[in-house]
Amino acid sequence: LFSFLVFLRYQIYYGYPLQTYLEYPIIITQDVILLLFILRFSGNTKRALFYAVLFWGGWYMLTLRKWIIDLAMNLCTLISAASKLAQLRCLWQTKDSGQVSALTWSMAAYTSA
Repeated sequence: LFSFLVFLRYQIYYGYPLQTYLEYPIIITQDVILLLFILRFSGNTKRALFYAVLFWGGWYMLTLRKWIIDLAMNLCTLISAASKLAQLRCLWQTKDSGQVSALTWSMAAYTSA
């Protein structure tokens, strides 16, 4: 979600045409809805307010200075790869891959790399 938010804010900040980033608001909306469902069904609904404040604060802080948005854009690849490693660690500890296929993980690792 962080990477999508940074990509969207970066492209708006630098004035890219709408067609180049039109999918990001849709993806962000899907991720936010998924996060709300996870919070709701895990019993942590009160955390949604915290995440909403974090989202709005981060949204405006990204463009306070040019170097902040540029640094955040450069860190997106590292953050995306780190999230994949965290997911792999969780799968390794639980020894339950659920519905995850090797092809799905290969594609995710390739895009992160």
